[in-house]
Amino acid sequence: MYKRIIPCLDTKHGKLVKGVCFRDVKEVGPPAEFAKRYEKDGADELVLLDIAATPENKPTLLKVVREVASVISIPLAIGGGVRSVEDARAILDAGASKVSVNTAAVRRPELLRELSLEFGRERVVSAIDGNVIAEGKWEVCVSGGMKPTGIDMIEWAKRVESLGAGEILYTGVHTDGTQEGYDIEGTRAIAEAVGIPIIASGGAGKLEHIYEVLTNGKADAALAASIFHFGTYSVEEVKRYLRERGVSVRL
Repeated sequence: MYKRIIPCLDTKHGKLVKGVCFRDVKEVGPPAEFAKRYEKDGADELVLLDIAATPENKPTLLKVVREVASVISIPLAIGGGVRSVEDARAILDAGASKVSVNTAAVRRPELLRELSLEFGRERVVSAIDGNVIAEGKWEVCVSGGMKPTGIDMIEWAKRVESLGAGEILYTGVHTDGTQEGYDIEGTRAIAEAVGIPIIASGGAGKLEHIYEVLTNGKADAALAASIFHFGTYSVEEVKRYLRERGVSVRL
């Protein structure tokens, strides 16, 4: 099985943006241009998250989904603003391969089952934003990582799997955008608790961070934004580094 490298496109009002710990968001550029470049560089998939949709109670901006989907051929997962089967269908019809759900699933867990039954488990990603609250303990956050819920992250991960999620996208709220490394312990804890693939997100700043989360963190894929957006590394450089160290990646 290949380990996947997935650039993340956080968008707000149609623009590609990047923040730190879900705050201090700054504009980066046009999402479609970056998407095209990442596919050329060897990205296995792309994740596009509309970070304004849930906090502002708006639907996903389908215009951006269409623009990005039209310039790439690799899988595209879309999150942010997915509240119903109808929302998911509109996103998939706009060219996405998968839908990612966080806040709406926490509020109404049955949504994951409905999506899985309607579109297939392989097209349903459960996004989990977790914040460490004690050693070996995390709680789920919603609304773009802004609101703690008091829900135990590991128990929630088990539940989303049972409800029909085919994959989990885990972001450490406390590591996101810091470029100081992923939440290795949190990623590994989820990976050991469930049997579905885990995408690790939040904190990549060095090549070593990606290697560590794919090995010690037991993640199936590593998602990153800042290191790709600002040219620190290319996807090709990341994959070459990993392959040299025995990690199986698709070149």
